[in-house]
Amino acid sequence: MKVRIIFNILILAAVSVPAFALSDFEGMGLGDESYWNGSDGSGGFTDGGVFFKNSYNSSWGSYSGWAYSNVTDNTTAGWGNQYSAYEGNGYNSSNYGVFYADGFLTPALDISGAADDGKFGAYITNTTYAALSMQQSDDFAKRFGYGSWDPISESWSNPDGTDEDWFLLTVTGKDSAGDISGTVDFYLADYRFSDNGDDYMVSDWAWVDFSGLGNASTIDFALSSSDTGANGMNTPSYFAMDNLSVPEPATLALIGFGIAFIKRTKK
Repeated sequence: MKVRIIFNILILAAVSVPAFALSDFEGMGLGDESYWNGSDGSGGFTDGGVFFKNSYNSSWGSYSGWAYSNVTDNTTAGWGNQYSAYEGNGYNSSNYGVFYADGFLTPALDISGAADDGKFGAYITNTTYAALSMQQSDDFAKRFGYGSWDPISESWSNPDGTDEDWFLLTVTGKDSAGDISGTVDFYLADYRFSDNGDDYMVSDWAWVDFSGLGNASTIDFALSSSDTGANGMNTPSYFAMDNLSVPEPATLALIGFGIAFIKRTKK
């Protein structure tokens, strides 16, 4: 189900009210079916007044932190398709951000211009790499709900699909002193329900409200999963984000009101 937002424009003379700086990745100059992953060594990029930190390893040809993309391939599984949002495009647009956590870089977003009482958030969804890994398993990760694949018996270790798996995004706000101002949890997949028919994986853009982060100056993102082993998380540690809305003091306010619906993929 597509999300529609109705905007009201309010012009308030000489009154300081929250306006919203929007990071939508649309002005980043990408060609069709392409991405930026930091291979230029710049260490990140700025969009909508927010700096997105990136670290690129030229020896491995890999990145961590933030990239941006307009890749539409949401059917090819595996690491080679790591820059694709599972929805197939951006939120009502072409470009979107892709986050990868490698366990070393902590790419905080600096949003120090945010108003104390402003509301902010972003549209978030799974990447194709993570989504198909959870749906089908891969060389490292299990199929959510069903356990591991036994090539001898050609069956899943839990054919009943009752494994209580989950994939969680935790967003943490920190104030100007570096103290935690609040956290927001958002399940990218949740298979813990007693009725297996309620198990879901997010497959479309879903609005996540960050107002619970309080008076945050920076925000951090962390991913965790029930599928974790001795070497860390097995589920691919990626998610996609678009239309990050950050409040900032202003005299003229463009205030949007809307309702977002999550399209969930039943297992």
